Amino acid sequence: MAKRRRRRNWSEDEKRMVCAQTRVPGVSVAQVARRYDVNANQVFNWLKEPRFAAVTVRPARTDGPR
Repeated sequence: MAKRRRRRNWSEDEKRMVCAQTRVPGVSVAQVARRYDVNANQVFNWLKEPRFAAVTVRPARTDGPR
């Protein structure tokens, strides 16, 4: 008889780390999911959540002093 797999609990920091790795150019969500032994659909669901959204940085103004 096969052992049942125990459900994994991911901390907020772990989810952020996994989500951040999906934003590296040339890296797919599936690659990251396999790396952490998690279903790619789960990672896509994390990416939809605002708390794991990418931090956007606004570019500095270059139109001179005010």
